[in-house]
Amino acid sequence: FKKRYNNRIDYALSCLNKGFDFSKKEVYEFDRENKSWARSTTELDEYWRQRVKNDALNLKLAGKEWDDIVETLTKRYENQRRVVNQYDGEDVFQLYMNAFTEAFDPHTNYLSPFDSEGFKIRMQLSLEGIGAQLTRDSEYTKVVRIIPGGPADRSGQLKAEDRIIGVGQGEDGEVVDVVGWKLDDVVDKIRGKKGTVVRLEILPADESHLGTTKIISLVRDKVKLEDAAAKSDTLHLRHQGKEYVFGIIELQSFYADIQAQSRGDRNYRSCSRDVRKLLKKLQSQDVDGVIIDLRNNGGGSLSEAIKLSGLFIRKGPVVQVRNSTGYIEVNNDPDPDVAYDGPLAVLVNRYSASASEIFAAAIQDYQRGVIIGSQTYGKGTVQHLLPIERFLRNETAKLGQVKLTIAKFYRINGGSTQHTGVIPDIPFPSRYSIEHVGESARKNALPWDQIAPVSYSAYGNLKKAIPQLLQQSKLRQAENIEFKFLRDDYQESQKMRARTFISLNEAERKSERDRAEKKRFMRENERRKHHGLPPLKEGEDIPKDEDRQDPMLLESAYILVDLLAFSDEGLTGYFR
Repeated sequence: FKKRYNNRIDYALSCLNKGFDFSKKEVYEFDRENKSWARSTTELDEYWRQRVKNDALNLKLAGKEWDDIVETLTKRYENQRRVVNQYDGEDVFQLYMNAFTEAFDPHTNYLSPFDSEGFKIRMQLSLEGIGAQLTRDSEYTKVVRIIPGGPADRSGQLKAEDRIIGVGQGEDGEVVDVVGWKLDDVVDKIRGKKGTVVRLEILPADESHLGTTKIISLVRDKVKLEDAAAKSDTLHLRHQGKEYVFGIIELQSFYADIQAQSRGDRNYRSCSRDVRKLLKKLQSQDVDGVIIDLRNNGGGSLSEAIKLSGLFIRKGPVVQVRNSTGYIEVNNDPDPDVAYDGPLAVLVNRYSASASEIFAAAIQDYQRGVIIGSQTYGKGTVQHLLPIERFLRNETAKLGQVKLTIAKFYRINGGSTQHTGVIPDIPFPSRYSIEHVGESARKNALPWDQIAPVSYSAYGNLKKAIPQLLQQSKLRQAENIEFKFLRDDYQESQKMRARTFISLNEAERKSERDRAEKKRFMRENERRKHHGLPPLKEGEDIPKDEDRQDPMLLESAYILVDLLAFSDEGLTGYFR
């Protein structure tokens, strides 16, 4: 393998020495998943020539001169050679074992002794640096998740699915190409002293087909619990001559200060405790309803998901957990106290996962509130790290660890949250496709299944109101310009994902990029006209202090207005 890989790198470098004609009309077929293997060296050489030409054209479109392009790609390919040549038996065994384990479940992995130590360090330091969870995706470093409260989250410039292709130190340090680097090496480049600047060259997820990159600056920091803590706000709405005030609670993770709790600190922080205080504050402001915003909430503490559910329901079951032996444990909220019993909506999206799904599912099953947004992630399994040496007599040996899937979550209605996630009562358009983002997009993901439901009592007949709430929301969504843009984005992304090739003609690529930039500019001015704002001139940036209303929160509030009307008519059986 190493011999053949080195041969390919040699050929790639020879292509750079010959140069390319970017005026020639040809295409590069980058998606070869459904293609046959190359039948000859000549066929393989042609594929690699096109691949190198595409790499070079991407850099040319980013403004680099030819000498810089050759230098950048030579370093990139030589680094890829170095990484592969450093592979030893331990690395190969890990690759082989993961090919085996992931054939059963994408979350069951083998970690070699070296990677086990690195994993431990990363977990301890995961909230330092820029606050982003990264993974290796082919030759790229991809953003899996933005850590709530971290520098990346606060800046809003880095998104899940973005790919990091370069890292620079300080305000003006050289941006080093990191395509093909080991994940640990990229992470080491990104980490640094608190308060210092790191610059990332990224390939945005929604523009990867264009090869258009941008450079963002982030100030390294440590994520503090208070930065990621639940926050509240109010949304004022006038509808049909009546004033409404809705409370919004933004919850980015299901957190708990375990160390303070274990020390016996009675004032330890947790999301359920913080949300209880926020609910009390909002009720003192006489809000007409509450929206729990769980968008991009990747989960956290199971016990906190149960406690948070308990703030809105009387005591009863919240989630079932079935282990590998088939034993089922029912997790209950034992506290009959209810912190808030008024109109409730839970806003979710494709990146709401795990504990978020447990909470949303419980609220939906109890018919306690309306679930709004897009289908959630579908992560309904439990993993545990097991050191392999524990199973041997010689416990001093370092053999690595297995991250093993040991259990599955089930709703109180018996359905699993795995794979399917939670399907909202009122769906919103999303730019993410379930075929490409979420558990259902993972190879060999465990399927949805169901077990027997447990006994529980619904709060009323909210299901009776859902069809009319849905109908009224659809009418508003059809007229909402932001929802229209989301639907357009989804259609465009589906078209781009269906493409298996890209032009290697510089003029065609520039034209495609210019069309995309013009579309963004025209869309922004269409949005501004709709909201009564002055249009932007070409090249003008959106004012940083410009206040923009969240269209999804606004529509969620309108849904609660509709729900209040049903409640006044006595159709839902509760509220007022």
